Amino acid sequence: MPSLSSIVPVIVIVVLVLILVKNIRVVPQARALVIERLGAYSTTWNVGLHFKVPFIERVARNVSLKEQVADFPPQPVITKDNVTMQIDTVVFFQITDPKLYAYGIEQPMQAIENLSATTLRNIIGDLELDQCLTSRDVVNSKMRSILDEATDPWGIKVNRVELKNILPPKEIQNAMEKQMKAERERREAILRAEGEKKSAILTAEGEKESAILTAEAEKAAAILRADARKQAQILEAEGEAEAILKVQTATAEGIRRINEANPGNAVLKLKSLEAFSAAANGRATKIIIPSELQGLAGLAAGIAEAVYTPERPQHKTDAQSNH
Repeated sequence: MPSLSSIVPVIVIVVLVLILVKNIRVVPQARALVIERLGAYSTTWNVGLHFKVPFIERVARNVSLKEQVADFPPQPVITKDNVTMQIDTVVFFQITDPKLYAYGIEQPMQAIENLSATTLRNIIGDLELDQCLTSRDVVNSKMRSILDEATDPWGIKVNRVELKNILPPKEIQNAMEKQMKAERERREAILRAEGEKKSAILTAEGEKESAILTAEAEKAAAILRADARKQAQILEAEGEAEAILKVQTATAEGIRRINEANPGNAVLKLKSLEAFSAAANGRATKIIIPSELQGLAGLAAGIAEAVYTPERPQHKTDAQSNH
């Protein structure tokens, strides 16, 4: 059985190993350890492997360097026009200096909450109800600037401040709902009127285009009719000209043949008489015959009477002979 003297060294070695293991610390990412030595601040451990001196050094604060969110309950605030509202805020912050965060203030989260409430009351107190409802960005920006400056000695950086809810009194909410309803109805009426106006404009433009197309069609039809009449007149004139040309050609041919036949004076006068006879068959009621044709007409009448008159009775001829 082993003696006590041989067991004690083993126990001492085991205890020393346990103490050494317990004082070896590994700091993970986005964390920091505030170390105190004999009750006073010694150093800040960042990411990596560290060894703490047993019984002399201790970890005073394990600090998260990530961005954190603090959602505070609704706070009663009074506007410039004496309307009491309930507003709750959300603060996004990050610890930038673990030493200041550990020793700057006793309860940093409670301090941020109280500071947010007082800052919010100061800002809302200078605004009326309508401005509070429509100026959230302005309120957020002012609160972030004030809180960031106030928390800087605590090693805290305020990144954003958001107004989560703004709850006015019930009667004001009802009035706002009625106002919003009236505004929606007004916009609906405006949109309906604009739609009817656009519809009327489109209808008028359609009628205008239709009238223009109708007028253009009538114009084109009139032009085509005029071109058709013009073409018909041209063809008719060409036909008459061609007929006149043929008549003149035939007349010239007849004159040429007459000239080749070398007719006598009596034949020419007979042709003239035929021409006047043809003229007499027209619509003219009076015909003036030249004097040189009158004798020829009498001659022609005598010849015709001699040729076509029937033979008279013989006794009249004898009586005339005896006479």
